[in-house]
Amino acid sequence: MNHGEKAVDFFCRGFNCAQSTAAAFAEEAGMDEKTICTMMAGFGGGVGGSREMCGAATGMVWALGLFFGDYDPHDTEAKTRLYRTVREGIHEFTELFGTTCCRELLAKAGCLPKPDPSVRNAEYYSKRPCAHFVQAAAEIADRLKREQITAG
Repeated sequence: MNHGEKAVDFFCRGFNCAQSTAAAFAEEAGMDEKTICTMMAGFGGGVGGSREMCGAATGMVWALGLFFGDYDPHDTEAKTRLYRTVREGIHEFTELFGTTCCRELLAKAGCLPKPDPSVRNAEYYSKRPCAHFVQAAAEIADRLKREQITAG
């Protein structure tokens, strides 16, 4: 399974958008899924149900930070490379879907966004576009990761 497929699998098992996107990278990150899903739990629903930045996009940013983030707060070059990579990912996500705002993404699909999580059932999955978002976000992060590694 590729990262996009893994993200969709997590989402269809009931994990939120941020958890699903980030957990798709668990194996490569050397982290267990439970830890990642716990860390990312509050980012679902556009950050805690606020319907602001899409959780799939925040999961993508988390993955990029994990692979290319720096610990040295004075390493401006590493920070600049990471920020550029994150901006590229956000730009690509926005090109695909028109925005990174959860509220706007759901409205485009005719969904009335609510702050609290919805019950996950067949109706939910048939109406919500979020599986597309987690798949795309994970695929973007994976591609950017591979490009950065190839570029050295």
